[in-house]
Amino acid sequence: MTILDRLTSLAFPAKAWRRAIQLSDSGKSAEAFPLMAVAARAGIVDAEYRVARCYLEGSGVPQSRMEGARWLLRAANHGNADAQALLAALYVTGLVTAETDGKGAESELLFKRDTSSEPDFTAAFGFATKAAEAGSATGQAILGYILTSGPESMRDADAAHRWYEKSASAGCAEGCLGLALSLARRGKRENRARIADEVRRAADAGLPTATYLLAVLTEHGLGVARDMAAAAQLYRAAAEKGLPAAQFRLGLALIDGGLVDHDTAAGEAWMRRAALAGNIEAACLLGDRYVKTQRPDFAEAANWYRRAAEAGHQAAARALASLYLTGNGVAEDVEEGARWLRISANGGNQEAQTDLANLVLGGAGETDDGASVAGWFEAAASSGDLIAAFNLGLCFAKGVGVRQDEEQAAHWLRRAAEGVAEAQYMYARLLQDGRGVAADPTQARVWFARAADAGVPDARVALAEMLLNGRGGTREPTAAMQLFEQAAVDGHAGAMFALGALSGAGQGLPVDQAAAQKWFAAAAGRGHGQAQLMLGRYLIKGLAGERDPVAGRLWLERAAAHGISEAADELAEFATG
Repeated sequence: MTILDRLTSLAFPAKAWRRAIQLSDSGKSAEAFPLMAVAARAGIVDAEYRVARCYLEGSGVPQSRMEGARWLLRAANHGNADAQALLAALYVTGLVTAETDGKGAESELLFKRDTSSEPDFTAAFGFATKAAEAGSATGQAILGYILTSGPESMRDADAAHRWYEKSASAGCAEGCLGLALSLARRGKRENRARIADEVRRAADAGLPTATYLLAVLTEHGLGVARDMAAAAQLYRAAAEKGLPAAQFRLGLALIDGGLVDHDTAAGEAWMRRAALAGNIEAACLLGDRYVKTQRPDFAEAANWYRRAAEAGHQAAARALASLYLTGNGVAEDVEEGARWLRISANGGNQEAQTDLANLVLGGAGETDDGASVAGWFEAAASSGDLIAAFNLGLCFAKGVGVRQDEEQAAHWLRRAAEGVAEAQYMYARLLQDGRGVAADPTQARVWFARAADAGVPDARVALAEMLLNGRGGTREPTAAMQLFEQAAVDGHAGAMFALGALSGAGQGLPVDQAAAQKWFAAAAGRGHGQAQLMLGRYLIKGLAGERDPVAGRLWLERAAAHGISEAADELAEFATG
């Protein structure tokens, strides 16, 4: 600014304002700002607004949201509709708070770092109303937004719709978009074409969100002709403008090849951009991809899951918990795994609730988790959820979160048994033992059979034992043998031991010592103490034709280590013999 400009500005603020405009239009914002400031301090309202914009945008002066808001408030209070609209927008987004009261910036606020806070809809409503009533199309759009998305006490869908219509008729892009969304909320099919038209107007004006929504409409043929190629171009246009939702959709399309040619590398690049910009679905999906590749990268998956989980994504929190519980990609940490499961479960994720329940039932988790688990399952079980009924039955059986009560356990397990195989097995056990219900071997056998048919190995073994002993019905050794064999194929060590015992003793079946030794060996290898005792005897005595005292002694030692007293006695005899 020249000496002449400085002297003129002091004497004639209006001339200073006109000169400031000339300099600004010529791109000399640094020279223009001092003249604008003089005019603004002299009370020229348009100058107050322009000074505010300069501070907000860092044009000709260091950027300061606080100073910008202070000058905006002065201009707004002096009736400038543009200032009123912009100030309302800043209040709505939480970029400005009521700390700036127009009485002059406090010294401690001048150098305070700009931060965002909660939206102030009350302050925004007052200024948006003034701007809207003064004819500001932007103010009308903001007022429509407040009436749509503000606190419940402020909401008025019909009034919002009217303000959006006024804003849109004036050509405001935000008004067009708001009107389209308002029409969509009304749910009338006949509005689809108009919705698409309004969205297109907003997209043509450069609004990335509108471009994205137009892509969605074009992809699904809502109000416009369905055109996958055009939809892909629109998604790309919105993505390139930095809209995370569009980046996510474009990335997904490139990975799946649904809208554009398949390009996994490009798709993942867009996914990363979306995730880094705050799209939690993109972050979670990236975590999934790193877990499910041929060569999983659990450490990278953990990074993306954590990003999504910390932003509130429940499935990502559960996935992160799984990594901590298994030690994949992160150091194994049951407490940290339980913490993330708790976060996911408290957010309503039913799979996480079940996982946390399993942890708690296994003795992990915190003291308060039991009550939470029981509460979740009771609510869901009362609504007919059979899995929840099963878990609630376990809670009552073990006293997790509730007082241990075998009658309640039996009640809920009986409910769950209508569709949950494990519940059928456990309810049969209660009937067999007479816990929580009257003992009923016949019904126990029925429920064991249902669970066995559903593939529960323990149920097959329990049913086989009843068939072998004739409990709850006729004795059927052949059928028992078949059930033991089915369970043994599934890796059930107890079934293998039973097959060894039956093959060695007969009990109505052909004796086959070689088969007996084979089954004892299979069960012994899985840590079954009694099978280790029997295998030791077979090898020492050569009962199946193969005599190997050294190996036999080793198996007796393993059985003794399991606390089998007979094995210890036979080892002593072996040593003195």
